[in-house]
Amino acid sequence: MSYTLPSLPYEYGALEPHFDERTMRIHHTKHHQTYVNNTNDVLKDFPELAKLDIDDLIQNLDKVPVDKRTFLRNNAGGHANHSMFWIGLKIGTELQGELKSAIERDFDSVENFKEIFEKAAATRFGSGWAWLVLKSDGKLAVVSTANQDNPLMGESISGVSGYPILGLDVWEHAYYLKYENRRPEYIKAFWSVVNWDEAAKRFAEKIK
Repeated sequence: MSYTLPSLPYEYGALEPHFDERTMRIHHTKHHQTYVNNTNDVLKDFPELAKLDIDDLIQNLDKVPVDKRTFLRNNAGGHANHSMFWIGLKIGTELQGELKSAIERDFDSVENFKEIFEKAAATRFGSGWAWLVLKSDGKLAVVSTANQDNPLMGESISGVSGYPILGLDVWEHAYYLKYENRRPEYIKAFWSVVNWDEAAKRFAEKIK
């Protein structure tokens, strides 16, 4: 099999009380596993694509026949998004250094950035993601995508572009067991579990 479900770098209950153990377990072992299985199933017919890193794969969807492209877009996107999402969660890290300075530069303040990000997450109709991305001009921006689209797919597919620094899953399966229909509460809770060290690492690697 080309892709496997990545192990979480923490226990399922490690993000309590912000993200509950039951949701994390189902989200990881059921939803993410399905995206992995479906991606591998499609790629049985495309061994060369199966060799690509998942982020490279979702940037090469045009190499997949049209009749399979949407299915792979949804599932490979789901695998890419969640693989980043899990390592982007951790309690107790702090926004600092170059990433903090860049956020203050491009959003005027950290508080303003959070407001913009929360609005993008809350107003994404239906299922999707909110992202902090680094644009090609070197500036940070907040964008959102539908379903399992990723900014790496480019504007022609996802409607946005940029290198993801931070992502929040706003599909109902990510929060409904704990927060029910209260998506804004879930979004607020996200700030308590952001792994700012991972976000800073992604940012630093891209601006080298």
